[in-house]
Amino acid sequence: MQRIIGGSDGNYRFLDLPDADEWVMPGVRWGAFEHALTPAFWVSQAWLEGTPAEGFQLCNTLVEEVVTCLLGGHGAPAEVGLAASERVIDALNADPEGAHDLAWAERLLTEPLTVHGRQIRYRFASQRAKYLAGTLAGLNEIDEDDLGDLELRDALCGLPGIGPKTASWIVRNRRGSDAVAILDVHIVRACVHMGVFPDKADPARHYLDLERRFLDFCIGAGAKASLIDAIMWGTMRRLDRSLMKLLIDGETPIDERLPLLEWGENQCQVVAERVATPEAMGRVKQAARRRAEPVGGRRIHA
Repeated sequence: MQRIIGGSDGNYRFLDLPDADEWVMPGVRWGAFEHALTPAFWVSQAWLEGTPAEGFQLCNTLVEEVVTCLLGGHGAPAEVGLAASERVIDALNADPEGAHDLAWAERLLTEPLTVHGRQIRYRFASQRAKYLAGTLAGLNEIDEDDLGDLELRDALCGLPGIGPKTASWIVRNRRGSDAVAILDVHIVRACVHMGVFPDKADPARHYLDLERRFLDFCIGAGAKASLIDAIMWGTMRRLDRSLMKLLIDGETPIDERLPLLEWGENQCQVVAERVATPEAMGRVKQAARRRAEPVGGRRIHA
């Protein structure tokens, strides 16, 4: 058994997970929770983080959520997508009965955006403008309240520019659904690393099959798919490329890779991004080569 301790101010809680060598699902072992990117690591991170009190919604209405997810997908950096969606949502709210046609959408998306004080152009503005105008028109035909999670996803997939990943993102955000998965590049890399997905997993060709494997993994791990998905995405996108190469590309054996948890007097979590810098890589590689010694029921790195 592996025991994870969480809490602060003298209030502690405990999570017990199976031993590292036990199976989460066929072909996938739990791994040690203090070793980065193992199933036990993800489950413990989700448990420590918990579902956000405000849920996963980015916006208040289905229309706003669709706009945000549509403009934030397809390779657009998250910050740029949010800036574009905020501009569009402001325009919708300012003139809800206006003509939200292609010319309107192109005007909004072709003007430079201000992101972190810099002027940035939104990529593929003309193409996304077509998707945006068509999607806003099509949303009038969708009655969200009459549809289950998968039915809503299917309906959203019928809108221009929205595939299963974006539709799943919208459904997860709106409903906190554990019946869908948002299989972007970060989730795929994490799942390939664990062995949940095959090495050449391609969501563009096999989305539903891969989604089923991801959901089966979450069921086997006893974790909410919506939360595991969010934790994986947030962690993987922030990892330094050098650290990612060390962890993902197998330059060190999996049982010797850098742990993202260290045990000290207060048993505090060390957040991944605090060590994920180029300057720290020398120390990272040294730590990864150290042998983990058993101490009681846990493993610590000296």
